[in-house]
Amino acid sequence: MPRKLPFRVIHVSGQDESYRAAELNYHSPLTKGWQASRYCLYPQDIVIQLENRSRLRKIQILSHQYLIATKIEFFVGDIPDEQSQDIENARYTRLGYVSLSDNEKTGYKARELKSVHVDAIGLYLKLNIHKNHINKYNIYNQVGIIAINVIGDEIRRPTDLTDPDVYLDPDKRRAIEADPSLEGLYNKPDFISPLDDLAFDMYQDPEIAGIIRKLEKKKQEAVLQERFEYAKKLKAAISELQKVGEKLGKFEVEKRQAVENEDYDKAKLKKVQMDEYRLQVYKDLNLPDLLETSGSRHPQTIDLEPIRQPTPPRLQELSYRTPPQTPPPRTPYDERPLPAMKKPPPVPEEDDPPPESSSGITGEPEPMGEKELREASYAIDVFGEPLVSKAYSKTWSYREDALLAVYKQVQESSVSGKEECRNLLKATIFLVKRAIDDKVYAVFKAGLHLLRMILTEYIAKHKLQKQDYVYAVEKTIPNLLHKGGDTAARCREDSKSFVLEEASFPDVKSTNIVPHECTKPIKLSLAPRQAQSQCEIVESLYRQLGIKTNSGLTVDNLMQFCVTALGHNSGEVREVAERIIKELYKEAKEPVKDYLPPDNEKNRKITLYRQLYEYFDRVDGKPSKSEVKKRKSDDERKKQQEIEMLQQQLQQLKDMASGKQDYHPSPRPKKHKPKLKPVDESILENKKAPPRRPSVASKKMKQDAKKKNDKKKKDDDDISMYNMDNICIFCGERNESFTEEGLDLHYWKHCPMLKRCTNCKQVVEIASYTEHLLTECELKTNYQRCPRCTEAIPKSDFDEHTAAKSCNVARTGTNHCPLCHQNIGAGEEGWKSHLMSREGCKQNPRRLLALNKTPAAGKTKAAPKGKKTPR
Repeated sequence: MPRKLPFRVIHVSGQDESYRAAELNYHSPLTKGWQASRYCLYPQDIVIQLENRSRLRKIQILSHQYLIATKIEFFVGDIPDEQSQDIENARYTRLGYVSLSDNEKTGYKARELKSVHVDAIGLYLKLNIHKNHINKYNIYNQVGIIAINVIGDEIRRPTDLTDPDVYLDPDKRRAIEADPSLEGLYNKPDFISPLDDLAFDMYQDPEIAGIIRKLEKKKQEAVLQERFEYAKKLKAAISELQKVGEKLGKFEVEKRQAVENEDYDKAKLKKVQMDEYRLQVYKDLNLPDLLETSGSRHPQTIDLEPIRQPTPPRLQELSYRTPPQTPPPRTPYDERPLPAMKKPPPVPEEDDPPPESSSGITGEPEPMGEKELREASYAIDVFGEPLVSKAYSKTWSYREDALLAVYKQVQESSVSGKEECRNLLKATIFLVKRAIDDKVYAVFKAGLHLLRMILTEYIAKHKLQKQDYVYAVEKTIPNLLHKGGDTAARCREDSKSFVLEEASFPDVKSTNIVPHECTKPIKLSLAPRQAQSQCEIVESLYRQLGIKTNSGLTVDNLMQFCVTALGHNSGEVREVAERIIKELYKEAKEPVKDYLPPDNEKNRKITLYRQLYEYFDRVDGKPSKSEVKKRKSDDERKKQQEIEMLQQQLQQLKDMASGKQDYHPSPRPKKHKPKLKPVDESILENKKAPPRRPSVASKKMKQDAKKKNDKKKKDDDDISMYNMDNICIFCGERNESFTEEGLDLHYWKHCPMLKRCTNCKQVVEIASYTEHLLTECELKTNYQRCPRCTEAIPKSDFDEHTAAKSCNVARTGTNHCPLCHQNIGAGEEGWKSHLMSREGCKQNPRRLLALNKTPAAGKTKAAPKGKKTPR
């Protein structure tokens, strides 16, 4: 079965540098084609080489719209079997010629497509292009060819060339051998698929063309498998995609023309239209399901994002000399014109030099019903029934085209009377309302685009009054708020964004119409998604405009809106309303409470109001009732603990007086933070290391212990004391090995209350580690305090840390651990319990080491009663 044959241009006798012959190797709506050089000599030659030796069945030439040749001759070239495959060895046979119309009747706006049937075998095709038709646009006497297409059968083996199987695809040949009944389906020697026609590729979007070919192959497979319902769906999809591909191809040409004219706004608009149109079509056709693999119902994953056709590579160095082989002498039979197929209707070319009018509306939609005619009578009087009928069409592409046409007509409107301008405005707003409610995203976006132009350009251009802005917004904003509850996320977001955008338009902002319309209390029966969307719009408006004078937002309209929203049955709606009230209270304070129920015990039992009242208390700097209750409970608990501790100490004194036990002083005297310089750990590990000078912390500790001892001597000389040199003043551990050097080792590696700074390696208390990083460390300039968790955060991470707001908030009346970032008990006992207990800080590696030590190991015996421990 004949098919499209791939080829490449290998020789051209001349070319314009802007329209090189390499353009002929590719087919797409953006193909510029080949043009001869200016004032060239005729005839011009082009030689193309096929990928394989083939039997040519059809040749197609798409001529330029005004650089038109009078005649084109065709030659097929082949190479004898005994010679190498080289253009120098080619032998050409003349096939005949075709004549081209001068195109005067079409006004040089159409391109002529010539299709001729041939039957010849070869590897090369040569075109001999004769002089041009003369017209006012062809000022340099050039000729141009937009595209060449060759259809035929590749010769796969050197057997009898009259055997149809020679040209059959191997896969299809094997299928026929397995099932001879399939021969009638596959072996069609004269059938040429419409998808191989030049017109298909030249006016189809390349991506759509590729999908259509895949669907066509699927359709053939479905027929073989007798899946006729599936084949029917594929046929309908192919038909629809062909229309879509042509429209996208037209958009691509318009976009390129806009880029060449440096009209980048129009180019951007066309790009957005193309992408949205493409994705909407894919969604409507459910394309992944149509492209199932191997007949299974598992959809094939495809990329739905639009692709860009790569720019065709420029033709490398082309030979400008004529091949040495000359065609055989002509005979009367050779002068026959080749049979040309019936040419298709002229196709307008968007970038033709002659000006052309375009309304943007094509095709005929279904007629409007009587009810629709009555409903749209006002718009019909202004725009006419053909345009309005497209806006009412069941085909969404017609509806989109109607809005684009209205946009162009309104933007270019030259009416002068105020009444005529208002009539045009009202008719446009009527169509915009329908577009906003449209289910198709592309139509919805076109409606927003038209409304934006009305509010920012049209009304100001024609110097209409403020009431016209109010009219336009008042009529459309209910539709936008309703669209905010759409099931499609992008429709919801676009509608909310547009409401906020139009609220900032200078002429609209001065009317305060947007805040006024948006803060109308919602109905409690309103759908949750729509109610939440409207609440979010009001929240954004409040942040954008505030409640300053002439903003349109007041405490009254905001609170009436929010109090109503608090009664909605959706938690998401109530949550947004609660946020607005909290933000408003920071600014307005007491007036906000006038719209809420009284602050009493009864209302505080309702979770929603209790949370609001407690928030108000925090904003006012007052402790909430729950915090007061908790604080009172903590005070009572601490008081009880103090009583128990005093009772315990009293009992100890009584026992010592009766001689039952010795006095045990508090294991932790007033501590001083050690500031040890980094030491060599190998020295600390070596027991035979020479004695070192006592550390600052050890000296200070001794001084405190001596003062403590002296005081105790004065109070009671009969109470024995432990030697404080053997006690860690931080963790309270007592060990005989705690000499000056032993304490340094303990501080450096084992004390659970201390840690080494990761920057300066100084040993510091964990309780004051944050302050060390901020005020004492060598790299203190690299840190900054987080106002939320109060920890020292590296400045490189500070912005990200504060923006995330995920840190644990430091609470008043508690300590905040810099290791595990948790709030812990207050005071020194809170630190000790957290850093040393079995259920304490999981991020303190020294805690487990301290817990695993044998309690009695290394402890000294108690001194005899009445004896003082020697120093």
